[in-house]
Amino acid sequence: MALLTDDWTGKVFTGTWTPARGGDAPVTAPATGEEIGRIGSASADDVTDSAARAATAQRAWAAASFEERAAVLRRAGALFEEHAEEVAGWLVREAGSARGKAGFEAHLAVTEAYECAALASQPTGEVLRSAKPRLSLARRVPVGVVGVIAPFNFPLILGMRSVAPALALGNAVVLKPDPRTAVSGGAVIAEVFRRAGLPEGVLHVLPGGADAGERLVADPHVRVVSFTGSTAAGRRVGEAAGRHLKRAHLELGGNSPLIVLDDADLDRAASVGAWGSFLHQGQICMTTGRHLVHESVADAYVEKLAAKAEALPVGDPERDEVALGPIIDAGQRDKIHALVTASVDAGAKLRAGGTFDGLFYRPTVLDGVTPATPAFSDEVFGPVAPVIRFSTLDEAAEIAAASDYGLSLGILTGNPMRGMELADRIPSGIVHINDQTVDDESVAPFGGVGASGTGSRFGGTRANLEAFTETQWVTMQSEIERYPF
Repeated sequence: MALLTDDWTGKVFTGTWTPARGGDAPVTAPATGEEIGRIGSASADDVTDSAARAATAQRAWAAASFEERAAVLRRAGALFEEHAEEVAGWLVREAGSARGKAGFEAHLAVTEAYECAALASQPTGEVLRSAKPRLSLARRVPVGVVGVIAPFNFPLILGMRSVAPALALGNAVVLKPDPRTAVSGGAVIAEVFRRAGLPEGVLHVLPGGADAGERLVADPHVRVVSFTGSTAAGRRVGEAAGRHLKRAHLELGGNSPLIVLDDADLDRAASVGAWGSFLHQGQICMTTGRHLVHESVADAYVEKLAAKAEALPVGDPERDEVALGPIIDAGQRDKIHALVTASVDAGAKLRAGGTFDGLFYRPTVLDGVTPATPAFSDEVFGPVAPVIRFSTLDEAAEIAAASDYGLSLGILTGNPMRGMELADRIPSGIVHINDQTVDDESVAPFGGVGASGTGSRFGGTRANLEAFTETQWVTMQSEIERYPF
């Protein structure tokens, strides 16, 4: 039996599939422009109702045993495994994912569910010393309702990365997936948890526009907001959350550098660089957005990287075996091309790509860029690899650190300790020595610094506990305390 039947068509999820006040909206395949379904479009009032219902349902869910919560997460993981091919198919059609990327993302959802099943039984406090004869402890308690706003690029895992730990720790969740990927990033998650036996009302999935997102951040029942998206949008979310005195965990954009030192294996370096810049059409927050290459090996590296780019097939991933699928929409494609064109006009040399057919953008290599080149200084969010040369480690560190972003850093070298010493000089939430910048595991903390967000707030026991619980101090003594009043 398929995971998704017709129940979700034209609807939102509030514990059951229900019509939305905002009507419905088309689900479109970016590769063809074809409408492949319709899904509900939540209004701001839908968000208000769901947040209130979630707050009510959360109390019983928090009171449930950790075994019960863990069992739901385990069943969810098994359902993701059972329907992995169907889930990956939606990622191919709706998000424009190449089949390998779609399969990887579906697998990540499995590991996230199983890892968070284990999170439910982790210790959530510590015994503290006290100067008085009493038991003193600090414990982590659920925040209540968590609002999750997820993006289009890795819609399934970037939703699950917040939904699963929040549920495991006893919270209710209102998820607003990007309307462009509302099935793979929303309906799939809703249906998996419905079938896994999550009590009705604990999870709500409400695709919608900016008004729905604004209401989610402002609603008084929502105590924590988990947002993944652009830095510009993240600033607005953070400002709005701050006005309401609630926490906002912001995983934002990046312009992540890959530094190729003079002792790196160039064949492997070019493969690493191509993967980092071109995976999923460069539409990843961790995408390798800047290639910093030692001047002694730069010409050879550019030649090898351009050859990789020219050889990569681009097309409809549902019909052909391709490395790159379509850009998500025309607006994003035009932004990418404008940055490439402006960079060439500013003096960069086009070594590969720079052209498109519909939403299919060729993997692009730009050589001879400077720190001021638009495609080097700005986040492109497309399949573009700008290359700049450096002569000393001091210069490499200065160029890499001269960015508002600080999400991920890759350093390729024959001497890993040399690479680590260089990494210590560059602000970044993630560092990979002898690998590219795109990586994610459910057991590892994830997040950036600066304009890339508010730190490592997802993944692993400690980060998830900090993100989705509050610390409460509790004391207990055998008799009522005596005071002189």
